[in-house]
Amino acid sequence: MRASPTPRSTPPEIVCRSMSFASLSSPFSSRSETRSMPLRISEIYAAEQGEGLHAGVPSIFVRTTGCNLRCWYCDTPHTSWQPEGEILPLDEVVRQVAEFDCEHVVVTGGEPLLQPAIVPLTDELHRLGKYLTIETAGTVYRPLVADLVSLSPKLANSTPADPPWNARHERLRHNPEALEQFRARHRCQWKFVIDSVVDLADVERYVAELSLSADEIWLMPQARTPEEVRDKTAFLEVAARERGWRVSPRLHIEKYGNVRGT
Repeated sequence: MRASPTPRSTPPEIVCRSMSFASLSSPFSSRSETRSMPLRISEIYAAEQGEGLHAGVPSIFVRTTGCNLRCWYCDTPHTSWQPEGEILPLDEVVRQVAEFDCEHVVVTGGEPLLQPAIVPLTDELHRLGKYLTIETAGTVYRPLVADLVSLSPKLANSTPADPPWNARHERLRHNPEALEQFRARHRCQWKFVIDSVVDLADVERYVAELSLSADEIWLMPQARTPEEVRDKTAFLEVAARERGWRVSPRLHIEKYGNVRGT
């Protein structure tokens, strides 16, 4: 377990323009029953998507707080080991997202699928014309709206030494029924966090168990510094090329280090 990262003294460039929410018609005019549904939110901010298929795309991040897992390498401990944030009504979350003139929205965590209000949140953001990426470990399934579900199943390399979380994490980290539901209903990318070469065998087991196609697989270096990203990417590129997989960048770490709001 590690402490929360130190905020940058100079924030990264905001890549989505702000706009007045007052100029938009309310998405809740005929759906008042959903307006006050609570969401536990860590932060909402504009940045570039750092990983996977849409790396480099300007996006709004809606980061929930709270997680059912405790990966030892978690790069957002303020949403898991030491969860921080506030409870906001659903319409306030949508209002804040709509203040940015930005097509792509990433709903992430923590584990966003723990919260029932995520389902109507995706409905409302879809009504605003947003392209939605949902980032999840795939331990929980909900019937939400998404243009891309970015699944990051947690390998054996993620289990912490800390009791009692090590036993709970190991019990919860793999939910094949939920993964199959996502795979059957959504366009998915599968991002596997790799710490060392021995983790590749675990990825191959997932590929075989779920009959995943090679072009769906992304290997992502477990890293907290730009140097670690660079060093681990070198062997991942070789492994991915041999198997027809892809390697995900971690642009936010490469550009800014492991800091919040990037």
